[in-house]
Amino acid sequence: MPRPRRSGPHAIAVAALASALLVGCSAPGGDHPVATSTTAVPAPGCGTDPVVLRARFETGFPLARALTDEFTRQHPTVTWEVREEQFAVLARNAPRLLADHPPDLVRLPQVSDLAGDGLLLDLDGYAAEFGWDDWPAAQLRQMRVGPGGRPRGEGPLYAMGFSTSVTGVFYNRDLAARIGFREPATLAEFDEALARAKDAGITPLAGFNAGATAGLVFPLQSLMAAYGSPSAIDSWTFQEPGARIDTPANTEAARHLQRWLRAGYFDADVNATDYARMLDRFTSGRALFMVNGDWESGVLDRRMPGRVGFFLAPPVRAGDRRAAMSGPPTFAVPARAAHPGCAAFFLNWAVTDRVARGITVRVGGALPLGPADADRPPVEPGSVTAATLAAAAAVVADGTGMDFVANATGAVLAESWTPGLQELAAGERTPEELLRRVQADYTDQVGG
Repeated sequence: MPRPRRSGPHAIAVAALASALLVGCSAPGGDHPVATSTTAVPAPGCGTDPVVLRARFETGFPLARALTDEFTRQHPTVTWEVREEQFAVLARNAPRLLADHPPDLVRLPQVSDLAGDGLLLDLDGYAAEFGWDDWPAAQLRQMRVGPGGRPRGEGPLYAMGFSTSVTGVFYNRDLAARIGFREPATLAEFDEALARAKDAGITPLAGFNAGATAGLVFPLQSLMAAYGSPSAIDSWTFQEPGARIDTPANTEAARHLQRWLRAGYFDADVNATDYARMLDRFTSGRALFMVNGDWESGVLDRRMPGRVGFFLAPPVRAGDRRAAMSGPPTFAVPARAAHPGCAAFFLNWAVTDRVARGITVRVGGALPLGPADADRPPVEPGSVTAATLAAAAAVVADGTGMDFVANATGAVLAESWTPGLQELAAGERTPEELLRRVQADYTDQVGG
């Protein structure tokens, strides 16, 4: 195995591990001691003996599996035992999984509570060793967690990612031509396009809101950024003292979403539609727009080559900078992982290896993490991947990215956003009630 590029005062010493690890309180699900976070961690690398890395990934997103397959091709002594689960299941089961049967690498929607409970490895030592500290700070900000698990956005690094994903609006070029659509400069222009699509007998928006996924939070958060500030949204998501979600700007955004629902811009069965069915409706030409992330860019380029466009959700006022949910899908190394050094080596390989970075663009449709001057893999001009990469770069340059509000706590997606948005879509809850409920639940979960 090749060694990491750094050495010297930042090198990680295996000998320091024994004295630096402290036994903490038993974690949920058992009486196992948990190592307290520390920057002294096992040396990175996978050695020369056969290693089996155990991983838990999110189902429906092929990038992680594509990267593990390529890693084994390049490093044949390392094989993978991968299990995939839905996003909500990973969030719900993470505390017990990490306490009782920790894998070596796990996709985690939210890391603050798990870091505070000592269930995740502090990756600061690896960040120094591999040079992650030299990257633009915004790339890793949402994966940093303060003492005790909050606030997020500062403190040690408890997760890594492969790419900087961005969420915006995909559109079917063929359907768009039928209504004379041009990418909107303002939210009002987007509203006009939705109305024209409806009048033409075209479903304006493909959406999903079934199960515990709260899919309508995607368009809602885009509207929140149009009416308010992405930094204010991040303050709430990062659990900063005094931050609230039930602000006047966010209330207006929720009212706007309610108007879309009442106007019939989504299919009537949106509360019974899951993510896969939404994607099928869009790719089969049954909806003009879809608010989604660049992780689908590669799929759309393969299934609908040349027929899909993408734009960032427009602002209320023309000329304002466009904001978007942006950041890396997070992967963490459990504190009690069997092979933490090898898992860390893989994480670094995934963002520095030329072939791996190409896979991230081709399969994930996203901008790989890394230094500001890192090479970007080539993409097909005019492809939707080219459009999403350009959008991600613009968000990074403008500093208008924000974390997903469902990542505010481990429970807020399933227990708060999901039932609230399902009731909003069914006409059983007002926008004001939705946000008050989410805020009350959030306060109970984070305290204060």
